[in-house]
This record gives sequence, C-alpha cells and structure tokens, in this order.
Amino acid sequence: MTATVTPADGRAARDRIRGRVLHSPCPRSIPLSELVGAEIFCKLDLLQRTGSFKERGACNALLQLDPATRERGVVAASAGNHALGLAYHGRLLGIPVTVVMPRFAPLVKVATCRRLGARVILEGETFDDARRLAGEIAARDGLDRIHGFDDPRVIAGQGTMGLEILEDVPDVEALVVPTGGAGLLAGVALAVKSSRPQIRVVAVETAAAPSFGASLAAGHPVTVPIRPTLADGLAVGRVGDLSFALAAPLVDRVVTVDEADLSLAVLRLLELEKTVVEGAAASALAAVMGGRCPELAGLKVALLLCGGNIDLSILDRVIDKGLVADGRRWRFAARISDRPGGIARLTAVIAAAGANVREVVHDRAFSGADVFSTAVEVTVETAGHEHVAALEAALAAEGFEVRPA
Repeated sequence: MTATVTPADGRAARDRIRGRVLHSPCPRSIPLSELVGAEIFCKLDLLQRTGSFKERGACNALLQLDPATRERGVVAASAGNHALGLAYHGRLLGIPVTVVMPRFAPLVKVATCRRLGARVILEGETFDDARRLAGEIAARDGLDRIHGFDDPRVIAGQGTMGLEILEDVPDVEALVVPTGGAGLLAGVALAVKSSRPQIRVVAVETAAAPSFGASLAAGHPVTVPIRPTLADGLAVGRVGDLSFALAAPLVDRVVTVDEADLSLAVLRLLELEKTVVEGAAASALAAVMGGRCPELAGLKVALLLCGGNIDLSILDRVIDKGLVADGRRWRFAARISDRPGGIARLTAVIAAAGANVREVVHDRAFSGADVFSTAVEVTVETAGHEHVAALEAALAAEGFEVRPA
C-alpha cells in the first residue's frame, strides 16, 4: 500500500465498489438555490445503506485485503459513520470488524454498528483517545487498521463522490465539502481537480474543531482543542498527514461555521428539502448561507450532504435552536402589573403584533420590593427577525420595558 493517492486510484476505486455502493443522486434544489443565490445541487450520499458517504472508503479498503487479513479482520477508530460503513460491508464480505468509538458517539450509530455485527468498544472522550486504542488493538491482535480519513484506500474511495458529481452535473463550478480529518476533502478535490482544475473546492469546518484551517495557517498538520459539536462527524483534533498533503494545495477556500449556523442549516434542509441530515452534512449548506461565500453567487454549486445519521434524541433540540437562530422563537423579560388584567394587557399587545405566546413564567419572589408588579419571561413564536423587532417596538410603545431573556 503506497502512501499516496492518484487520480487513477480514484477511478480504480469507482470500478471496484460499483454495484456495492449506491451512486447517489445529485438533484438541483430550487428552494436552496433561491435561498443562497447560487444554483444549488445536493449530492445525497445520506441515502447510502448506512446513511453516510463513509461506505465508499470502507468498501474500497475491505475489497483490497488479502485472504489472510480478511480472516483475521480489521479495526478502526470512528465517531460513527466510518464504523457503520466497515460494519456493513464487513458483514457482506465476511470480514470481522472491530470499531473503537469515543463515548460521545451518537447512540444511534453505536446501536447500528452492533446490529450490523461489529464488535464495538467505547473508549475516551475524544476521537484521538479512540484512535490510540485502535492502534494498540491492531498491533496486539494482528488486525489491519483502516484509518477513517488518512488511509490511501479510504481517500480513494471517498473520491468516487466527486467522480459521480462530474458525471451527473458535468458543468458544476464549485463543490462545498464538509471537513474534519480531510479524507473526503482530499479524495474529492483530487478527483475533480485532476480533470477540471477550474472547479472551486470550498472546505467547511466547525468552529468547535477547526483543524484544517489551523493546519493550513501553520503549513502542516497541527492539533487543535475540540469542543462538543452538533457536527460530531467533523470533531477531529488533527487532520490526517496524507489527507492534508493531498488537499491543501487543491482547496480554494475554508469556511468555518458555528453551532447556531449548523442548527439553522438542519432546519432549512428539513423545511425546504424535506431532508434529515446530521450536523456534519448540514455544514455544507451552512457555509453558503448568510452571504459567507459571495464568490459563489450565480454559480453551479454542489453541496455534499454526506450523512443523515443524526441522533433523534437531540433533533428536537436542534430544531429549537434553529428556530431561535432564525428569529422564529424569541424569549424576552418584562415587568408587568401584578393586578388583574396585567398579563392580559401584555398578551394583547403580543396578539395584535401577530405573535403567538408559547410560555409565560412569573417571578414574584425575586422581582424586587414592589409587591404590585412582577417580572415575567415570555417565549413567543414569530415569523423572523423583522417580526421580533416589530414586536419589541410595539411593546415599547405600550410602555413595557423588555429585554432578551
């Protein structure tokens, strides 16, 4: 196995995994195009059997094992999707799979890996903790360690996504690629730039783990601290050495998004595309919202919606945070008369402004010495930021002093 990847490796991977991994659709999205001012195409790799693009690299790597290695099995560290890809294709190929997952890995991914027959070990608070244990297991048990983003076989497999986009949208002008360890970025950038060097490649990472951008600034891979993030698939503290070496000269721009951006992007995809994505996949849309990439205006842009394995136990929280970020849910504090009619006067102003009250919380005990007034916190449903501003002005006009709560 050589420590590099060539365009020929990507084409060979495409032939190798054909019929085993879905050639996912890449349709044009009218609502997203209108939203961001570019002609948006969505590469729907969340439609893979395990809900993620990671099947591509996992399948390509497994198919290249020799018979003895197949019998012993493989091991990998993964926050979830690489583990799912290995577990699924390992079961189909009869190859034992051990995956080490950090404790923050979404429960849905842990449960699915076990259901697919993989041996799952939960270890550490970060991906790096899991990766260290995977290396120890590989050395102890003689297993082939398949790195999730820094293995040439995996990088070549991920690059097949780019080859499919070129087939389905031959005049595409830009790709927006979610970036954690940079394996997908390296594979896709190599695949598209080798035949269409004018295509722009935009890497998007989360502010909770900005390892690719930091590595670009340093000129080599560096380790950055990571924080919990909705984009758990991008929560990598250090990009891969090989993936960085391949991707760095091919990337045109890096965009960093925060948690509010991710929540809002999940919400937009739910509402406009009727598509459930995980945070890492939503980062592609987050990168082009809010005018972050003005150079892409009017261009044909493919968003790599690379995974749909969001933990349903947090989806409602994500939607709530997305509504807040969109100005469609607002909470404010105010002081009102604690006599009959006080709350009615407040809610009348809210109703007249066209907002809907979700919750009112009184605070009599800690609202000051005036026993004839009380502090309240009110949560309302609104139509957006302009509606919030109009409601705030209406309340002020009626003598209510309000502040965001």
